[in-house]
Amino acid sequence: MISLETRAQIRRYFYAEHWKIGTIARELGVHPDAVRNAIEAQRFSGAQPVRPSIVDSYLEFIRRTLDQHPRLRATRIYQMVRDRGYTGSVVQLRRAVARLRPQIREPFLRLETFPGEQAQVDWAHFGHVMVGRARRALSCFVMTLSYSRALYLEFFFDQTTENFLRGHVHGFQAWNGQPRVILYDNLKSAVLERRGAQILFNPRLLELSGHYHFAPQACQVRAGNQKGRVERAIRYVRDSFWAGRTFTTLAECNRQAWLWRDQVAHQRRWPGEDGRTVEQVFAEEQPRLMPPPLHLFTTDRIETVCSHKTIYVRFDLNDYSIPPEAVDRPLTLVASDTTVRLLDGTLEIARHPRTYDRQKQVLDPSHREAVLKLKRKAFHATPAGRLEQAVPESKTLLDLAFAQGESAGSQTAQLLKLLAEYGPAALRRAIVEALERNTARACSVAFLLRRQPRPRRVALDLSHNPQAQSVDVRPHDLETYDELARTEDDDPEQ
Repeated sequence: MISLETRAQIRRYFYAEHWKIGTIARELGVHPDAVRNAIEAQRFSGAQPVRPSIVDSYLEFIRRTLDQHPRLRATRIYQMVRDRGYTGSVVQLRRAVARLRPQIREPFLRLETFPGEQAQVDWAHFGHVMVGRARRALSCFVMTLSYSRALYLEFFFDQTTENFLRGHVHGFQAWNGQPRVILYDNLKSAVLERRGAQILFNPRLLELSGHYHFAPQACQVRAGNQKGRVERAIRYVRDSFWAGRTFTTLAECNRQAWLWRDQVAHQRRWPGEDGRTVEQVFAEEQPRLMPPPLHLFTTDRIETVCSHKTIYVRFDLNDYSIPPEAVDRPLTLVASDTTVRLLDGTLEIARHPRTYDRQKQVLDPSHREAVLKLKRKAFHATPAGRLEQAVPESKTLLDLAFAQGESAGSQTAQLLKLLAEYGPAALRRAIVEALERNTARACSVAFLLRRQPRPRRVALDLSHNPQAQSVDVRPHDLETYDELARTEDDDPEQ
């Protein structure tokens, strides 16, 4: 059964605004049959007589049974009337039981709180959004003061404990104070376990309460009425702020939410008195809040990470770079909502902006350059590396020689001997000429070098270094110098 107010609203949408039945049902959250009944009730009430039902003869028995046992299930009543001759379906009986069952409504007292005494906190889910390639759940942290109904709301991409604590800290900053008691539902960020009246709170929440000096309290199980003010605040956020809202980034969404809070939510009439707004009552309540501590509570997420091969560590579906010397060492990752830091002990070795995309590599160019420098250093320690460092053109010649079937190691060894004998400048000229002649071999380079004049040997002047003059040099066999005195015409290879 729908209320008279809902029925009147249905008829106004249908006859005055010309809305479709399905649209009215979705907007008001009722079944389409209820919409049709409200629209066509007058037409059928006078034209069509009520037909008798097979369950009519059992209505008095069902009523007496429900008066004695108000919570008795319809299936049990169905078995009871079947034993008494009922031959109809269980569906018909369910409708009769629902119509005759006495409605037991629990009475409640109005919650009265002092200014600055209590706040209520809860999460609200707002579907999913795409961030690059990642599908993220969008949630809203809502905290409201029970006396003034002042709001703090902030949207996050998940409902982790870190974001739960972060919402508190940001809310206390916005209010410039905090209440003495905060009421929670039995969510895992607040309550880990409960046994009767005993409650095991989340240790991180206890750290937060100790830092800001408030007392956490948990509602009873399945007693949402105890935090009805934050529930109504969440419904107000859905209906007044979220409906028809568009945004491109999380920062833009929060900017619009805080603007709506200041211009709309805090300008509404205060429920306790007609003549004042929520903003005016909050201005009176704010001095009653406990003053904030000197330092903010740390809400960063801390993990131990290690990269065994690459210069990247994985966090929240993405990879963040580290210096190459930190590979294969345990590191500490500290993540805020905007920054990811990597620590080696107490030393910060990397800092990156946090991304909420998926499978994205966040690279510091200096880390890549350090890896390339190590690779180049290792390469220059090899014979080919030393040769390429002295004569870069040698790489092209060795590549061509290898493609023609020559041994790269043998060619490199011959070029190194020529480098030691003739120097880098002469070797470079010979290699360039060999490449121009399309004779990319070490023997061709040697032939071209022998055609060039040998570099003149410069005598050393030791007059300015008396110590060097007194050095005793043991003479060598002079026959070893015969080879140096030989001219090009004496060379048997020419």
